[in-house]
Amino acid sequence: MTESLDASIATLQDMIQDARIVAGFTGAGISTESGIPDFRSPDSPWMRHKPISFDLFLQSADARREAWRRKFAMDDLYRGARPSLGHLGFASLVAAGRMPAVITQNIDGLHQESGLDPDQVIELHGNGTYAKCLACGGRHELDWVRRCFDADREPPDCRMCGGILKAATISFGQAMPEGPMRRAQKLTASCDLFMVAGSSLVVYPAAAFPAFAKENGARLVIVNREPTPLDGAADLVIHAEIGSVLSVFVS
Repeated sequence: MTESLDASIATLQDMIQDARIVAGFTGAGISTESGIPDFRSPDSPWMRHKPISFDLFLQSADARREAWRRKFAMDDLYRGARPSLGHLGFASLVAAGRMPAVITQNIDGLHQESGLDPDQVIELHGNGTYAKCLACGGRHELDWVRRCFDADREPPDCRMCGGILKAATISFGQAMPEGPMRRAQKLTASCDLFMVAGSSLVVYPAAAFPAFAKENGARLVIVNREPTPLDGAADLVIHAEIGSVLSVFVS
């Protein structure tokens, strides 16, 4: 850890101590440290198993079969992923009462595995650890879906209403979830410190939240290995491994 990094982490600690409400915001970078590939990284397996658009998923049974095949292929690649020091750092801040909830672009459920209750995680892009019926909204566990799929290479229908099952993620072309978007908006509006970790801040509408927080008078912190479009507006930017920064908060 360099002296300048030490100083930046000390500044971050002071900013969190001084804040009334801290809003956490995480992207793929916090989970790459858990071994989950970033969609945009070179040679990403996501490029070999590209998500299928929502419209095509609805229109075509073949597309639904292929979507589930790709989903399970990706799940197999990071089945052993566990929360990183970054996840644990956020969990500690929530447990200490410094942060009401974490807004995340991630779909891997690692914030919940780090100890957060589901209502302490605001998932803007859904959750890939279970399936939902597109008709009735009923939840189905992936173990059951996969057993059915592996038996005859056909995804099962909803056990409650017979509707189409889909991983509970937000696909390209699918509407953003209204409830999480409202909660994220409310937290962003109420915070006086907005803390980004591991997001490139290029995917909208999610990336609009830190900009809104800053415009609303909150201080903005960005912890990310690479520069982001909002670095110039931030009060503190730390280009480093997220775990090396947030480990100081792990209790």
